[in-house]
Amino acid sequence: MTNQPYEPYEGYDPYQQQPPAQPQWGYDEQQYATQQWQGQTWETQTHTPVQAAAPETAYLPPQSYERPYVAEQQQQPQAQPQQAYSAPQAGAAPAPTPAPAPGGPDAGFGPATLAGNARVTDAQRARLEGRSPIIEPGMQPALLTALLGVLLAATAPISSYALVVPLVILQAVTAAGWFRLNGMWPARQGIALAFLGGVTADVAVLVAGRDQAPAAILGPLGIWVLLTLVLQLRSHADPDTRMYGLMATVASSALAIIATGYLGADPDAVSVGAAAVAVAVLARALPLPTPASVVVSLLAAAGAGIAVGGMTGLGAKGALIGASAAVCALVGHRAASYDYPSRFVHFTAGVALPLTAAAPVVWILH
Repeated sequence: MTNQPYEPYEGYDPYQQQPPAQPQWGYDEQQYATQQWQGQTWETQTHTPVQAAAPETAYLPPQSYERPYVAEQQQQPQAQPQQAYSAPQAGAAPAPTPAPAPGGPDAGFGPATLAGNARVTDAQRARLEGRSPIIEPGMQPALLTALLGVLLAATAPISSYALVVPLVILQAVTAAGWFRLNGMWPARQGIALAFLGGVTADVAVLVAGRDQAPAAILGPLGIWVLLTLVLQLRSHADPDTRMYGLMATVASSALAIIATGYLGADPDAVSVGAAAVAVAVLARALPLPTPASVVVSLLAAAGAGIAVGGMTGLGAKGALIGASAAVCALVGHRAASYDYPSRFVHFTAGVALPLTAAAPVVWILH
């Protein structure tokens, strides 16, 4: 058999009727042409344009091995200098000034942030505006505190059951105010649990008597701490939320139960302490500088302790009870003023915390 050169079958040639419009180039020639075209393009940005050596090198044939997006990237730098350095047309409207970016230098503390951004708390806004985040309750909550203190002082000598009525009101307002002061609202379950702890301690003291008041108060306190821990462990919230709820519930329950100290203390000491707190809070609400207001409050509370102590037979001991109760009341007043509280906090925690904080001192010093 004679060896003949291989000839492709023309019937399967798809390009038989479609001759190439342009001559096919070798890969080396295309690469050289591409490099020459690319070098001319980049030189047009910083130097004088260089004239092409041959008209064929300024255009790549459709059958080029270069990818389409490469050609697009090579054509873009050539058009950019023309747009950048083109002179504005006569009579054309000036381009609008772009708005500053949200994270630019002008996005500091603008009017939106100072006027009430939802993501900024009242305390943060107060600090940004140069105001103090500590807002005292004022005269109206002080009047309510004084009224509640007078009720405690007046009902204590009558009987323990008469004292329970204002005491239960004090415990309910304490539980609600503490949760709202910590930013947890609505928290009906926590408030109900803390209030129930205070009522349980009241019942325990009424059943056991004043002589067994320490055990009747500390027993419910320990039980409620354990109960709160178990309930929080059963919660399906995230760990941070559960820990925050646990601390708020334990603190609220402890304050409500500690307020039962008025029921376990001597009636005369209760009258002296409650009257001293009422006077101290009213003096603290006067429009005076803070240091002067604190001094006036302590002196007024000591004087009220002496006056009420003289009527009840405590004598000079009334001054000690009154001054000590006033110190605790000012601490509770300060706690209710912390971190730019709301009006609801002022009329709950601001009313109850001064009297609640003074209960342990009255109980211990009786």
